Amino acid sequence: MKKSAFITIIGRPNVGKSSLMNCIIGQKVAIVSDKPQTTRTKIMGVYTKDDNQLVFIDTPGFHKPKNMLGKSMIKAVGDGMGDVDVALFVVEASTKFKIDENELPAAELALIEELKRRKLKAILVINKIDLLESKEELLSIITNYSNFFDFDSIIPLSARKKDGIDILIDETMKFCKESPHYFDAEDITDQPERVMVAEMIREKLLRCLDREVPHGIAVDIEKFVERDRANGEPIIDVEATIYCEKESHKGIIIGKNGAMLKKIGTMSRKDIENFFGINASVKLWVKVKEDWRNRQSLIHTFGLD
Repeated sequence: MKKSAFITIIGRPNVGKSSLMNCIIGQKVAIVSDKPQTTRTKIMGVYTKDDNQLVFIDTPGFHKPKNMLGKSMIKAVGDGMGDVDVALFVVEASTKFKIDENELPAAELALIEELKRRKLKAILVINKIDLLESKEELLSIITNYSNFFDFDSIIPLSARKKDGIDILIDETMKFCKESPHYFDAEDITDQPERVMVAEMIREKLLRCLDREVPHGIAVDIEKFVERDRANGEPIIDVEATIYCEKESHKGIIIGKNGAMLKKIGTMSRKDIENFFGINASVKLWVKVKEDWRNRQSLIHTFGLD
């Protein structure tokens, strides 16, 4: 008897939602970085085991939007909470983030209110427990969050160390209901290949550039084709345009004598080759589109609405 469940992953920026989903799936389907608001749209990750299929919906970090792109990201959070069987409410257990007694961050309180409004079941996932100094801190975190919502279960884990992931999978399996599988057993995501390649490139931009630059960047894939080389070996040709909002940012992305752009291209090529299992050629260009994050037509063009 086939069963399935849809599970949304929600939380503040940088609590490790994408890392958690990648860890569950066993392969990177969502990019990760140490910068907030890395995830911009809903991304599905599919985990199939025997007759059970779990479809995870990774959502952008919940934050106060400052532009039209931010508003689109918040809409994606709400969309990701619709028609699901359970929510994974991911929070961060870290010594750098202390929870005052009877107080939670405003973004988390807003998400909890949304869970209540939608009457959604939720699992509290306390990520990054490897950063805690003592078990007493963990108990305090559990108590504080439990005061605000009646979670179906509470699972402390470390996505980075893959500690507690099996427990979380077993817990989410309990929400499977009799239904057909919506994805083939070998599928791991709903993301088209071109979108995944664009995200691989954007991830390298996030990792290599100063904090303020990457948020104003979008990647558009101009060419994505697989061909056979003269020796008969397959290769993927990728040509992409990196859009930024300021001329000064363009210079930073390109770097001295093109060094930064070359570095980003090399790192991206390695990721693409690892994912697709064949050689790749990556060519990158940089163009300026001022204030594109407040231009709905461009947000749509970049597939971010």
